[in-house]
Amino acid sequence: MTATPTLTRTLPKRRLTGLKPTGHLHLGNLLGAIRPVVDAQYQAETIVFLADLHALTVAHEPARVRELTLEQATMLLAAGLDPDRAMLYVQSQLPEHTELHFLLECATGVGEAQRMIQFREQSTAQQHVRLSLLTYPVLMTADILLHDAEEVPVGEDQSQHLELARDVATRFNARYGETFTVPRAVHPEVATRVMELSDPTSKMGKTTSSDAGTIFLLDPPDVIRRKVMRAVTDSGRTVVYDPQTRPGPANLLEILSACVDAPPEVLAAEYSSYSKLKRAVAEAVEGLLRPIQLRHAELTRDPGFVRRVLAEGAERARDNATDTVHRAKRAIGLLT
Repeated sequence: MTATPTLTRTLPKRRLTGLKPTGHLHLGNLLGAIRPVVDAQYQAETIVFLADLHALTVAHEPARVRELTLEQATMLLAAGLDPDRAMLYVQSQLPEHTELHFLLECATGVGEAQRMIQFREQSTAQQHVRLSLLTYPVLMTADILLHDAEEVPVGEDQSQHLELARDVATRFNARYGETFTVPRAVHPEVATRVMELSDPTSKMGKTTSSDAGTIFLLDPPDVIRRKVMRAVTDSGRTVVYDPQTRPGPANLLEILSACVDAPPEVLAAEYSSYSKLKRAVAEAVEGLLRPIQLRHAELTRDPGFVRRVLAEGAERARDNATDTVHRAKRAIGLLT
């Protein structure tokens, strides 16, 4: 068998990020995922897709999936994603995702899928478990490998999925010839795990967090201030940055750090009480979100613009995606 030539590409690196439209975006999404993507678009070839197919792995309302998909696209643009620099599209609008998914299932073991932590956790909490919940990590592998992405920003909860993508790509290349770029993880340095304000031991999330502990990106200023001022701290009398033993104050300091670009240890020394720290956090978050909210309001008045951006993004993504699927089909033994 003749191997496909080794894949090489000159700089800049190609970086891929996916967001799942299962809830309203919040501060943790902005600091841990969106802002790093916006910054990276000036240093790397950036691809961002909205993983609406992944939202179908659990019970859902069809209209809400469509609504949240458009809302997230609008929010990404409002936060500074430039469609002239970055490629933005909706996953389901590129059929190559699902085509490559099946080809990669033919190179993935059942045990590998069953070992995924999220499948084990979510399947035990549901009476009716959809097959797609088991196989969606392979779809995620297809998402990553489809674009020959060299870098994939991931949080701790997604590291296992990226390792599966690396394993499958390496196995496929060894068995059928050099076909896929093997991606590597990129871990953002700041505020990758913003915690709930009402429970600083739990990660802020779109679907699992309480509204009281989550700052949504479209929360008005008075709601932001109320949530921050009610944030859980502890009985300490001094402001100290100690994530292990004092997670409440540490979470507030990390949020403030990400907003004002200063080390949390340095910021801790500037505040003599939790009330002053909370006021500073509220003001910083309001200042961070204000221009995003204003731009979001402008974009929602012209939803046709956002839809055009998504359609053009899918069209731009199609050429590379088609080439990847063609390589994989030829390598695995299908006529093309």
